[in-house]
Amino acid sequence: MTITIPTILTLFRIALLPVMVVVYYLPFRGANIAAALVFVAAAVTDWADGWIARRWNMGSAFGAFLDPVADKLMVAVTLFLLVQDNPTPLLAITSAVIVGREISISALREWMAEIGQRATVRVAMIGKVKTAMQIVAIVVLLYQHDSEELRLFRVGESLLVLAAILTIWSGLQYVLAAWPILREQK
Repeated sequence: MTITIPTILTLFRIALLPVMVVVYYLPFRGANIAAALVFVAAAVTDWADGWIARRWNMGSAFGAFLDPVADKLMVAVTLFLLVQDNPTPLLAITSAVIVGREISISALREWMAEIGQRATVRVAMIGKVKTAMQIVAIVVLLYQHDSEELRLFRVGESLLVLAAILTIWSGLQYVLAAWPILREQK
């Protein structure tokens, strides 16, 4: 197995997760900004690894497997941090919807690949929009963490609700695309 630059970026994104967790809990003024910046750096590597893989034909089977795993880890771990720190019912339910959808659609994709129908549930534009909305919402929520001068919690929570709506919508699109094949399987 050859490790490509996109795969290195994906592995770097995974390595940034414990860094972000530690920074999130550090007791210094500006930890919220630092945690948000670490998350943004991880999000930029998500964009960069895909762009490099397509631009210079550096895609690999391992990278194609690892990239969505890194994405889901990045979002899930950060949502767990945010819910633990701000245990509002809306944030908890919204986060559960997002994480539940990610697990469910990942399982659907894996199963579809197993039966030779991977292309049926390939990533659609709505999935990319959903991911972008999640990233923006999470960055706002991380930024507001411990910030006294500007309280953006409600803005971040509202953006996360929009992300959850997009999450449900995109998940339904994947299920509808797979439905004819799912009905044929016994």
